[in-house]
Amino acid sequence: LPASCIVCGRILTSHEKSICLDCFSDLPRTLFSSRVHNPMADRFNSLVQRDSEGYEPYSYATALFHYRPESPYSAITKGLKYKRDFPAGRFFSSLLASEIASSSLFRDVDLVIPVPLHWTRYWARGYNQAAVIAKEIALRLGVPMDRRIICRSRRTGTQTRLGTEEKALNVGGAFRLVRSGHCQSVISDSRHILLVDDVFTTGSTLAACRLALRNSLPTDRRISVATLGFVG
Repeated sequence: LPASCIVCGRILTSHEKSICLDCFSDLPRTLFSSRVHNPMADRFNSLVQRDSEGYEPYSYATALFHYRPESPYSAITKGLKYKRDFPAGRFFSSLLASEIASSSLFRDVDLVIPVPLHWTRYWARGYNQAAVIAKEIALRLGVPMDRRIICRSRRTGTQTRLGTEEKALNVGGAFRLVRSGHCQSVISDSRHILLVDDVFTTGSTLAACRLALRNSLPTDRRISVATLGFVG
């Protein structure tokens, strides 16, 4: 079948990939990658301060585009998460990766970690959409992407219809560091870790992952976050 635009459904020309030129020109980019303080970073760091007991390096945060569930652009992340649209997922992840690679804020990132799925959800879906995004970023940065650092120790319910506090409670304690020599060796050598997920809504899931890492890292190590979509 001819390839169609993931946003509007129009048949793509041979020069277009995953998205038509009209929709691509209107992609609601955040342009957060070059800004230390932006809505996503400020929201995430407020969660960090809530969980922190002292000084920590400021967490940088970026996303490719502004996400609204009712927008046709939401098909970018929904297609990857629910419809196994790997070509489009890799394409948009590569756009995010290029923005990150060209930013001085993320220049010293030396390890990329995707937010893990619980094994039962991974078994049912067959893949982790966050790992697809993280792999493209790691390739562009020329650094390792490791899925064996953090695991989801308990299955959590869907976050879609929960409020901010309910989401925090839902994922609280859901992640832990994998206790292995490999894990300790990798994170002990890392100075700036980038956590990756598909969509940043309240930041609760990424904050819970960060806390699992922070408990085994010196406080001078920076932990930043990146997603395809940002709700806000």
